[in-house]
Parts: sequence; C-alpha cells; structure tokens
Amino acid sequence: MSKTIIDTSKMSEGQRAALEMAEDSRDTREISGFAGPLFLGEADFSRIAPFPAQSAKDKEEGDVFLKKLSDYLENHTDPDEIDRTGEIPDQVFKDLGEMGAFGIKIPKEYGGLGLSQTNYSRAAMILGAHCGNLTALLSAHQSIGVPQPLIVFGTEEQKKEYLPIFAKGGVSAFALTEEKVGSDPAKMETTATPTEDGEHFILNGEKLWCTNGLKACHIVVMAKTATPEKPYATTAFIVDVDWPGVEIVTRCHFMGLKALYNGVIRFTNVKIPRKNIVHQEGKGLKVALTTLNTGRLTLPAACAGLLKRCLDISLRWSSTREQWGAPIAKHAAIAGKIADLAADAFATEAMVLYVSALVDRDKKADIRIEAAMAKLWGTEAGWHGIDQTMQIKGGRGYETADSLKNRGEVPDPIERLMRDSRINTIFEGSTEIMKLFIAREALDPHLRRGAAAIDTRKPMSERIPAALKAGMHYSLWFPTRYIPFAKGIPSDMHPDLAKNLKMVAKWSRKLSRALFLAMAMNGPKLEKRQLLLGRYVDIAAELFAMSCACSQADFLLKSKDKEAENALSTVNYLCSRGDTRIETHFREAKDTKSEKSGYKLTQALTKNS
Repeated sequence: MSKTIIDTSKMSEGQRAALEMAEDSRDTREISGFAGPLFLGEADFSRIAPFPAQSAKDKEEGDVFLKKLSDYLENHTDPDEIDRTGEIPDQVFKDLGEMGAFGIKIPKEYGGLGLSQTNYSRAAMILGAHCGNLTALLSAHQSIGVPQPLIVFGTEEQKKEYLPIFAKGGVSAFALTEEKVGSDPAKMETTATPTEDGEHFILNGEKLWCTNGLKACHIVVMAKTATPEKPYATTAFIVDVDWPGVEIVTRCHFMGLKALYNGVIRFTNVKIPRKNIVHQEGKGLKVALTTLNTGRLTLPAACAGLLKRCLDISLRWSSTREQWGAPIAKHAAIAGKIADLAADAFATEAMVLYVSALVDRDKKADIRIEAAMAKLWGTEAGWHGIDQTMQIKGGRGYETADSLKNRGEVPDPIERLMRDSRINTIFEGSTEIMKLFIAREALDPHLRRGAAAIDTRKPMSERIPAALKAGMHYSLWFPTRYIPFAKGIPSDMHPDLAKNLKMVAKWSRKLSRALFLAMAMNGPKLEKRQLLLGRYVDIAAELFAMSCACSQADFLLKSKDKEAENALSTVNYLCSRGDTRIETHFREAKDTKSEKSGYKLTQALTKNS
C-alpha cells in the first residue's frame, strides 16, 4: 500500500504511475484526531467528549439564513416538478443567488455569507430532505467547484476576482473524470502544455460527467502537465466557459437527479493564463484530494436530512396503517426498520456535526479519516434507510408522488428520493474507494515504523536493525492492546453512554490486534486483501459512528435539549446493533476460504466472458 514497501519492478507503467501519484498527493501528516487511533486501539474519548457543540452566536447567525432557505424551498420550489421536467426554473437560480445560497462559506469580504462549516452542513441537511437536484447543484458548486479550492489554495488576486462572482449566484463546476479516468487519474488524457513564453497553457481534452457544467460560468479543470521528472503530474486550472475552445458536447442523463446539469465538456486549444493555476503547477491532485476532505461532508449531511424525512414518513404511516388488527408499527418486522432509521439518522447527524466542528475550530484540521468515515457510513445508511422506507410503505412507496396525489393520497416522494439518493454511495469517492483510502491511512503508522524491515529491496544491513527496532516497539505495544482501558470518558457521563464507550474501546483494541496480525501474516501482500481491509474499515466506521452518537446524546441530555427525549434509547439501540455488526465483521474476516473461492470464480468468469 506504500511505495516504500511495494516492489514496483513487477508493475506496469500505469500501475507505477497511479501508485506514485497517489503517494505524492497524500497528506503526509501523521494521523491525529479521534478516528485514526481507533485502528491502533487508542480510543481517546477526550477528543470527542464533551461534544463540540455549535456556539449560540454561530447557531443564531446560521438560523437566520436557514430559515430563509427552508421557507423558500417549502413555498417556492416543487421538487416533483423539477424531477418531472428535468429543469430547475431560472427564477430559482436567481432567488437562491440573491439569498446567498451559492456563497454560504465564501467570506464576507468577498461578498459571501461567511457562514461556518457547521451551518453549511445544516443547510445540506435541509436540502437533502427536500430535493436531490438542488442539493447536487449547490453542493457541487460549493464543495468541489471553484469556491472551495480558492478558499483553501487561492491567491488573494484570485479570491478578489472570482469569489464575488460566485457569492452573487455564479455557478461553478469541477472537471476531473474522463472516459478512462475515474478514481485513477494516472490515465488522464486531458493535457495542458505551456506556451513558449511560459505565460499561458494550451488545454486540450474532454471531461465526462462534469456536474453543473451546463450552467457554470467557471470550471476547475484538472489536466496533465507532464515534465521529464514527473510525466504524470497534474495541475488545476480555473477555466472560463466563454473562452474560445470550450464546448459543451452533450448533456448526460441519469436514473435519478433528472435536473442534474451534468455533461461532457471538450477543450480544444483553450488558452489559459498561468495566473489561473490553483495552488501550484503539478499539485492538481493534491488540490482535488484536499478539497474533497471537506467536500465529502456534504453527502452525509444530505443523507442525515434524508434519513430524518424517511423516519418522519415511516412514523406517520406505521402509526396509522393497520394490518391484522394493529398499527404496523406494533409488528416487530416494521418496528425493527424504524429503529434502524432512527439510529442511523441520529448517528449520521452526530458524525457530520462533529467533523464540521473540527473544521470550524481549525481550518487546517486533519479530518481526512473522520470525513471519509462519515461519507462511507452516512451514505450507506442513507441508501439503506430509503430502501427500508419504501419497504415499509410497500406499493405506495413504489408509486410516484404525482400518482399518489392524483388518487388523493399523501404524495410522499419515496420513489423520487430513492432514485436521487442512489448516487450518494458513488459521488465523491465510492464506498469501495473510501474503504481503500481509509485502510491506507490506517496502515500508515505501522508502515512508517516497520516498512524498512519488510522491504525486500533493501539490504539486510538496513532491514535487520529496522526489524529489531520495530520488534522492540511491538513487543511492548501488542500486549498492552489486551489491557482493558478507556481513556477520556467524562466522569459525569450517563452510565449507559459510558458503558457504550467502554465497549467501543474494547473493540478498538481487538481491531488493532487483528490489523497488526494481518500485516505480520501478509506483509506487502495485505494491500491485495481488499475484502479483509474493507471489513476492518467497516468496524472502525461503526466505532466512530457509535462514539459520535454517544457524545452527542450526552450533550443533549445535559443541555436538556428538546431532542434529548429519545436520544438515550436511540443510542443504546445503535450501540447494541453495532456490537452485533462488529462481531459479524470479525467472524467474516476469518473466512478466507470463501474470499479466495469467490475471487477465483470471478477470474474464471471474466476469462470466459
């Protein structure tokens, strides 16, 4: 999983390039925070409790905008009409622009609202419960479009030139994906070649699935800027769609998000000034990955809103719909689904608010694992939640809102919400890619310590001392992973919540032992055990969700918040369910027989297809 221990001599040129690009673009800081140490058996609950609640001042500032946004969405937008026509009305673009919805996080000095990450996440929750198309429009623009990269990496001149445009309602987009490029940018074919005087670059290529591309005034475009030293280097450029050579080839249409302004964009000899480089030449992938760390929070935030709406729909229906002499909520099969909805909604929101608070406290906070876990766990929970909501409502869930309304029934748009939300486990890093990303970061502390010892390319004179040093460390470290200890649990925490966190600590210690033994047994080949690593990541994500939920519940109980009434029972259920899930993951991790036979089957099938 690291270029420091993998023998690249047997790799193809493309494999080596992909590995080098990934490693060169990584955040090289040592893992910190709360989530990463879960893989090391070092759960420190003082990092997560007391819960970093939003300040009264920040909440009040956000409430003003959120009230405007919520009222406008409710009274002046029709998500079913948007879905039906595949278009967002021009008036909606105008109105959202005037209220500042395109500049939520843009600092006030550049014309934006200057709201916090927490308030932005709260806005995403409102949007996620209402309309997937509007969520995608505003999210793609602000999370991965031009504003976020400029806020993080832009020069003062770039900020002054472009941010006011977006604050007033200008739409932006992000262009990375190509026909042969998904999560592997080493295959990128779009190029930007410097002119002889070095003042401009000439951009050529074609980008696929550029969300907002049909409505954008400016796009962040990723292009290969090869040099002899780094033939696969990429650079991020700000491109004006009105420049000569920028062409929208076609609009793409999908299963859901019918009004997604997504298309294929071609660049033919587009002349870009050097001043339009974002960050540095050759650092484009770092811009993309850093932007995504924060941008990924939008998706679980939207899923938290979706899950709350699913819970509301399911509670209303199951308390009034009677079968076999009782409301269906009284039947265990339905009650279990509703409990899952409640637990998932609570945990997803807790994760989003926690990670958002980290960003608000320190713009340079290392949230790469926390954000990835929130995205992974929250989007999977969102998809499961809408699927179970459809199951609860049965035929009425499968029926369109228009058809329900025509028959005089409550037009719950479950069918639309399902179609629109399916993309969430794919957008901005699929579930599978998230697991590989988290696994790579989780292994990093061990790789830093023991890479030289297992690197067969190094001479024994280097490997033996490294092995002895690592051996001394792990001979002391490994036994301590058996010591029952939970650090940082507040002394005044509710006993049930404290008990849950002690369980988290127990599982974290077992996870650390399992991961270490997997490394010892597999060595560099561990990077190919993706199913095994995926199960370990699922365990850690479950522990992170449980921890955030416990801390949030503790805060609600102590503040006597109106949401505290069911918080304790919700979190107790979440942790009981998590305990069972983690047991299952560990059991499945030992099942190498089916893992190997499944892989062999697939290779045989692909060979003969």
